[in-house]
Amino acid sequence: MRYGMIGSGSWGTALVKILTEAGHPVDWCVRSDRVQSYIQSTSHNPQYLRSVSLDLRQVSLTTTAADVVERSDVIVVAVPSAYVEAVFTGLDAGSLRRRQVLSAVKGILPYKNVLLNELLADHYGFPLQQYHTVMGPCHAEEVAEEKLSYLTFSGLDEVATGALAVAFRRPYLNTVYNTDVYGVQYAAVLKNIYALGAGMAHGLEYGDNFLSVFIANAADETAVFLRRVGIPNIEMGVHALSAEPPHHKSPNYAASVYLGDLLVTCYSLHSRNRMFGHMIGKGYSVQAARLELGMVAEGYTASRCIHEINLRLFIDLPIAETIYQILWQGLSAEEGMHRVEGILL
Repeated sequence: MRYGMIGSGSWGTALVKILTEAGHPVDWCVRSDRVQSYIQSTSHNPQYLRSVSLDLRQVSLTTTAADVVERSDVIVVAVPSAYVEAVFTGLDAGSLRRRQVLSAVKGILPYKNVLLNELLADHYGFPLQQYHTVMGPCHAEEVAEEKLSYLTFSGLDEVATGALAVAFRRPYLNTVYNTDVYGVQYAAVLKNIYALGAGMAHGLEYGDNFLSVFIANAADETAVFLRRVGIPNIEMGVHALSAEPPHHKSPNYAASVYLGDLLVTCYSLHSRNRMFGHMIGKGYSVQAARLELGMVAEGYTASRCIHEINLRLFIDLPIAETIYQILWQGLSAEEGMHRVEGILL
């Protein structure tokens, strides 16, 4: 099985490390000729996870996504959601035929407000049966340090999804898989929004007591959204787990890919969404925070996407809506968190 990686940020670099260590050849589409030359000469990414030494015997580098698609059996997409559509622009639908797509995108595609699988279906007739996702909780920085981490793979084809979980399994990386393609993607989108709010609260010097109640309510709000859009099996305490690794685990909202990912994104110092929110809480403007961060905080655009989706769904999402108003409508973080105080239970 030959893998193609599109994306040379932290997460794309971490996934290349995982795959090459496991002996899988990877065709890797990086951002620019400069990045390609630097990796070829040093075995390191010049911008992200610079401590990671990559096994170039297993890597073929390019700056053209079409080359990766042509040569790969599994196409891994690990770019920020805002850039996904540009990656696929110009590709012929036939080039995706008989290939699998593994999405590591943790956001909604802005302006269209759709998930990657929906874009592929609408524009390329790509079947959902060949689409998979890989979600956390798993910070790229901890993968680089080989700290024990967990990944969940989701797909309708359980045999193919299980095979992907096997391919990515490492001594420091446990993998499970389920069939909840839509639920894991929406949960990943929402947790980034709530991590922005957690960062704002921290920047405003709220304490741990408030933050724990904030996250508990964010988890409940996520469950409300998932139920409203028709995601089944999100109750807690009801699940089935296969005996042998990689484990097949039925969807359960208390599982790592849902609640676990929300917790780590809200609490971890590695979380760019939390860092972005922290700067807003400290008084940075949105533009200044974006420049200071120097990386994409998916929750920023996701907050607007969820707001626009909810204009037709009418789901009660007071925390997510308040974060949207802070980021996009000029509401101060202090006033926004004051409003949130009154709705937490």
